[in-house]
Amino acid sequence: MSGSLSITAATVDPGLLDLPWDLPLEDWPTDRIAALPKGISRHIVRFANLSGYVIAVKETSNELATREYDMLRTLQRLEVPCVEPVAVISGRTDENGGGLEPCLVTRHLRFSLPYRALFSQTLRPDTATRLADALALLLVQLHITGFFWGDVSLSNTLFRRDAGAFAAYLVDAETGKIYPGGLSKGQRENDVEIARVNIAGELMDLAAGGHVDEDLDPLVTSERIVSQYRMLWNELMGREQFSSAERWRINERVDRLNALGFDIEELSIRTAEGGTEVVIQPKVVDSGHHTRRLLRLTGLDAEENQARRLLNDLDQWRHTFNKGHLPEEQAAHEWVATVFEPVIRAIPRDLRGKLEPAEIFHQVLEHRWFMSQRESRDVPLAEALSSYIEDILRHRRDEATMIEPVTGSVTVPIRISAGPEDWRATV
Repeated sequence: MSGSLSITAATVDPGLLDLPWDLPLEDWPTDRIAALPKGISRHIVRFANLSGYVIAVKETSNELATREYDMLRTLQRLEVPCVEPVAVISGRTDENGGGLEPCLVTRHLRFSLPYRALFSQTLRPDTATRLADALALLLVQLHITGFFWGDVSLSNTLFRRDAGAFAAYLVDAETGKIYPGGLSKGQRENDVEIARVNIAGELMDLAAGGHVDEDLDPLVTSERIVSQYRMLWNELMGREQFSSAERWRINERVDRLNALGFDIEELSIRTAEGGTEVVIQPKVVDSGHHTRRLLRLTGLDAEENQARRLLNDLDQWRHTFNKGHLPEEQAAHEWVATVFEPVIRAIPRDLRGKLEPAEIFHQVLEHRWFMSQRESRDVPLAEALSSYIEDILRHRRDEATMIEPVTGSVTVPIRISAGPEDWRATV
């Protein structure tokens, strides 16, 4: 390896030095490549194993690699869902001393998939809608921090399963820029329009290849992100005015935001002269309301909808076993020790890499509900767990598994097909 190689990183993993930086990415040997589903990119991208985890390596210019690395670090500090930057590799040369393009190295997000890997044969309308909803939420989170993306698309996003929905993570920040004073309405609308056009094009491309359900309309789906984005933005940032006799609407507004998964750090409340009118407007809004509450109570880290599902089970457990008299933190500790952890420990070691623990627990609860409905009895959790492991989890593909339950529903029956790649919701 040439001595001119330069690695820029907050913490350098020595294993980086062992990768074949003297070869163009497209020529990396297969024994260095991690076989993971990959999205469309304008750059050459390869996945590689490094010190027990997987990294994504992208060839680009030194300027773009450094800029994106710094941007991703900033977004991480702002707690925006995005991939973790690992390093910038520059000064690469081949065996003849010829220059090779620098690389941006990011950590692969475990259990995440590009949108094209979320279906095996055809993309169903329900799945496309949930992807658009997840991307709309991510765009709102980015805009709240003052981040202008400039290239919003499904291809530049990774998706993780989140208790029947999806959670979206920014992958490509190459075109992004943060405006400390916040974004103007025009900048926000520009990003939304870019999203609408790109998503329509991506879905039309899939349709041309016969990879979408005949009922899926790419234009209708692309418009979904516009309407969903505006609904979320208005709910989070909009000004609300009402009579002073309706002050209960203040708590109602906070409850609605919490239900959407957001916390309010400050409310601006102004009364008009004579006290006949009240105006409220959220000032600082953070996402992850249920995630933070679950982490505070149990120490478990989960996506927002997963956290909501686990908290609901915790509340139900407290009611069922008369634990309401216990302090919430004490009850949560007991629930983790007697309910959550035994379920996760029961998963065979060779199957634990298929899904996150929180997603497994959620799916066990869904499977238990399905069994109870089918058999018209209250199925014990242990029985449902055994059935889930043998009938479902054991037959799932690692990582690139398609899952299509109805978003956010815990009352819709799930039909498990005989095929190992298919879990489709039927209403």
